[in-house]
Amino acid sequence: MSDRTRPDLDDDTVSALGKLSEALETVDQARGLLYGFHQLTGKADRLLQDAVAGFRDAGQTDLADALERDLVGRNVIADRWTFQVVEDFDASYWAAFRAFDQRARDELADGDRHVFEARMKQRERTPGHPHQLAGPALDE
Repeated sequence: MSDRTRPDLDDDTVSALGKLSEALETVDQARGLLYGFHQLTGKADRLLQDAVAGFRDAGQTDLADALERDLVGRNVIADRWTFQVVEDFDASYWAAFRAFDQRARDELADGDRHVFEARMKQRERTPGHPHQLAGPALDE
């Protein structure tokens, strides 16, 4: 179907598809923050190793030894480094969320994405305005 506003779907279905899509986008944002946490924690560990070397160079071997033994390479949560947290999130929650979003779109909208937004665009644009054209898949 070329009309992404999906006139064949009722408003409640389109609204629910839109909410599901918005929920997935929010999970994607959370995933980005989780990856940021992963990268920042890794950077902190590398900086910590630099601090340990600095303490060693300064003759502060007891503190350097304690930091190296108890903090460098430490699990951020029980038995896990951040890469494992990211992998678990991706494999369990994120993958399931994406699969349900795809299922809903496949079952209800022939796989079309952003049907809610396509309808919003049609409602809110100024027809004929050169910067508000319907787009390649929509008729003027």
